[in-house]
Amino acid sequence: MALTQIDRELIEHCLQRKPAAWQAFADRFTGLFVHVIRHTAECRSVNLSQADVDDLAAEVFTAIVANDFRILKHFRGKSSLAAYLTVVTRRITIHALIDRRKLQQAQAELAEMAVNGHNGEFTLENRDHVETLIARLPREEARIVQAYHLEGKSYREISSQFGIPENSIGPVLSRAREQLRKLGTPAG
Repeated sequence: MALTQIDRELIEHCLQRKPAAWQAFADRFTGLFVHVIRHTAECRSVNLSQADVDDLAAEVFTAIVANDFRILKHFRGKSSLAAYLTVVTRRITIHALIDRRKLQQAQAELAEMAVNGHNGEFTLENRDHVETLIARLPREEARIVQAYHLEGKSYREISSQFGIPENSIGPVLSRAREQLRKLGTPAG
């Protein structure tokens, strides 16, 4: 199906930032986005809560308006607008689901290291996610977690490096791990 005149005008009005154009766009395509998000997750055997779906829909809308509506500007009209937005939504959803899976794997590795000791080794893929989680901790805790889990330093080495009592490192790591579990747990 080709681009309809209604959709062509809707795109033009959004790009021109005409009053109510964005609301009309959202009203027209929110249902499509939600359907595509749910279908994409279902095809990958991923259960999403309503909050997850809402978050992903917000990501889609954010992507569409990003960089001065770059996604709409790239639309060439060789298909229906709905078909184009289906592909856009599917890609955003797939990337988000992949990121979620990587985050869960990183959390599992961090939890396993907490139970079985540390060796400073993460898969390269998950190291980025672990570092992202660590960056969300208070500065002092982040430094200690990084030194212990990512750099493989002993309590004695950390104590010496940061000038803190050796017997305070274990409790700091325990609190930090609990915070990481709370910070990194996806909704649902």
